[in-house]
Amino acid sequence: MEMTFRWFGHNDPVKLAQIRQIPGVSGIVSAVYDVPVGEVWPRETIAALKAQIESHGMKLAVVESVPVHEDIKLGRPNRDQLIENYSQTIRRLGEAGVPVVCYNFMPVFDWTRSDLAFMLPDGSTTLTFEDEKIERMDPATGDLSLPGWDSSYTKKEMQQLLEAYRGVSEEDLWMNLAYFLERVIPVAEEAGVKMAIHPDDPPWPIFGLPRIVGNMRQLRRLVDHIDSPANGIAFCSGSLGADPDNDLTEIIHYFGERGRIHFAHTRNILRTGVRSFQESSHRSVDGSIDMVRVLEALWDTDFAGPLRPDHGRMIWGEQGRPGYGLYDRALGATYLNGIWETIEKMKRGGK
Repeated sequence: MEMTFRWFGHNDPVKLAQIRQIPGVSGIVSAVYDVPVGEVWPRETIAALKAQIESHGMKLAVVESVPVHEDIKLGRPNRDQLIENYSQTIRRLGEAGVPVVCYNFMPVFDWTRSDLAFMLPDGSTTLTFEDEKIERMDPATGDLSLPGWDSSYTKKEMQQLLEAYRGVSEEDLWMNLAYFLERVIPVAEEAGVKMAIHPDDPPWPIFGLPRIVGNMRQLRRLVDHIDSPANGIAFCSGSLGADPDNDLTEIIHYFGERGRIHFAHTRNILRTGVRSFQESSHRSVDGSIDMVRVLEALWDTDFAGPLRPDHGRMIWGEQGRPGYGLYDRALGATYLNGIWETIEKMKRGGK
């Protein structure tokens, strides 16, 4: 396992020099953030990102993400050119030695929460999802915003995009994902890049939009569609674990034994009701997910890829990007490394 850490580039208040000081962290998860979605990433920009990370004694372990243009998800006539652009970016990342690309196929919105600064009893703040609050929100107003969302849309463009999806069923979206995979995965395999799709977050439909990557059946359909070592998943304990019907260790064993878990996000959440949860600390006792069992399943399936602590609380008065502060994620990395070391020694007879 390779411990990694998400970094959002030069605008991130968390600096590479700080990440370098977290025990056991050797890889950075980042991306190119100044190229519009759908355009090819310049070679020199990729090289500069990689060089900046390496100058701090770490490596670019994962690109998260190369966003998939909405016209690809909608199956519009211009998708072939956009897929070719995407493929060209994958080729260039392969040339630069980037081993893993994480992406998602969530319509319009990336990860979604109802509150970015919910106050916990200990005074820290965290991300929460309350289904009742989400049901009252109207994204067509253009007033909603989250760190994971594409903020380039105008209010009118957002309304038009939401309207375009009204006629798109889950099966329609799946067929558009299959079309994308059939063209991109062979390119990735040739380029030496492993594609890791991130589960929908949360793993159920929101705002009337279809979502198709949220459980074992859907993940199996995706991986089985293209039988290639380049076609895999980003296992996310928090996203998949928000649905109590998802058996996380079963998912890990199924895909891990087939070599299809290319990346792991390991965070904890506390389920607070039907389709509602809080993001807790990484400790098992603080949430609904047994992190020891999750990491043990990864170890048992010989997972050797990049793993990162995911969203963290804001603690000790830190201000910054919601979910992506330094302190709680650093604690998470140390906690996860401690679990991994303990499992490794126990499994190897204390050696």
